[in-house]
Amino acid sequence: MTSDLAAHLEGLRTALAAMVRYADRAGLSAPVPTTPDWTVRRLVAHQGMVHRWAAAIIRGDDVDQAGAAAAFEAEGRSTPDPLEWLRDGAIELVTAICRAPDDLDALVFLADAPPPKRFWARRQCHETTIHAVDALSAQLGRYPVAADAGWIPPELALDGIDELLSGFLPRPVSRLRSEDPQRIVVLPEEGDTAWQVDVSTAPPVTTRLPRRDAPSDADTLLAGGAVGLYLTLWNRSDEVAPTGDWDLWRDSAQVRWTR
Repeated sequence: MTSDLAAHLEGLRTALAAMVRYADRAGLSAPVPTTPDWTVRRLVAHQGMVHRWAAAIIRGDDVDQAGAAAAFEAEGRSTPDPLEWLRDGAIELVTAICRAPDDLDALVFLADAPPPKRFWARRQCHETTIHAVDALSAQLGRYPVAADAGWIPPELALDGIDELLSGFLPRPVSRLRSEDPQRIVVLPEEGDTAWQVDVSTAPPVTTRLPRRDAPSDADTLLAGGAVGLYLTLWNRSDEVAPTGDWDLWRDSAQVRWTR
């Protein structure tokens, strides 16, 4: 896993290049299998909106966030050159991150989050990576597997798994709950870390463990290559098959597309 600002900025740049490449090959009107009811144009508009919205937060712009986000997305859906517009928004975002002070005071919205400057670099790295995978799915016409996304390094995938399990899941707004205690274990083939997620009627509790100490009594085990796990946990692939009860995650925690 990485908490390095430069690594996340490089990951963001790599993901942007991949997203533009796949979107261009698929065509703006192509459907996106991993985000039902969306076309590539709408996907690009969404990603460009998020980049501009994040840049505004980092700069501390005094704007109505919801209104600005809607205006940015409308602009992206009507611009004559959506891919150039996407690139422009990413440049704006990277510029805002690089110019921000190390002690930036800005919104963060995940549990166990790094300081704001590093938080936003990390969040937008993974945001852009996952949406680049969406563009890849549009080119392929199907859900991708890890081999299709060879530009995603295992270290970045491990970091994205950690952000999801340790950042998104433990928030009070998480829907992952169970009347009967459940234990989910995520066990990548790469790296030295495993994750244990204990689910009850309270917000989930995620524990990072040395890989060798991963419990053997999990109700659900998801094991495999880091990139395949990353895409499966973000609902962008079904390559990695869990053992045990996957219904709880699928119904309550797996990141899904909603209109």
